[in-house]
Amino acid sequence: MEKITGFLMDTRVIIPDIEDGHRIWSLGYYGKPMGISKPKAPTFNKPLLLDLIEAIYLMKKGILRVKALTTNEDLEVDDIIKYAKKSYERFEEKYLVYEDLRNRGYIVISGLKFGTDFAVYEKGPGLEHAPYIVDVLNIKSIINTDELIRAGRLATSVRKRFIIAIPNIVTGDVKYLVFKWWKP
Repeated sequence: MEKITGFLMDTRVIIPDIEDGHRIWSLGYYGKPMGISKPKAPTFNKPLLLDLIEAIYLMKKGILRVKALTTNEDLEVDDIIKYAKKSYERFEEKYLVYEDLRNRGYIVISGLKFGTDFAVYEKGPGLEHAPYIVDVLNIKSIINTDELIRAGRLATSVRKRFIIAIPNIVTGDVKYLVFKWWKP
């Protein structure tokens, strides 16, 4: 498959070609068509916007190449990673979790509307509600009981399993703590 071309635009990569946007989106619900919050099928007629994490993952998979919007110069994945480290808090940890979940076959999108790092699907948005919400912490993070209760209340109110992901940047491993809430 020929690489699809995207252009770096602030903290997003835009795929201006509609057919290329359909191809990328169809590979696993990557990106969002401009102005369409929940596309159900690759029939949108808008450019596709990718998050930097998605773009880096697709670049590493050999699917996407990214160019500078102003100069049309090809950018290397390391260039985008350096840029993402400036734009994202704890980028390396979040990317490692995103990559691990994607490599396991899950669909991973922003969990911002749930107050978490990621919402994770088994089938995909529009086909199911995300069964999991994921917060990325590092091994030295301290989570107090109030935060844990907040996360549990949120997860149960939106009918999702709450997961804490703990990536190890040195080894590349990710450990997951999955919480199942019960009523006594």
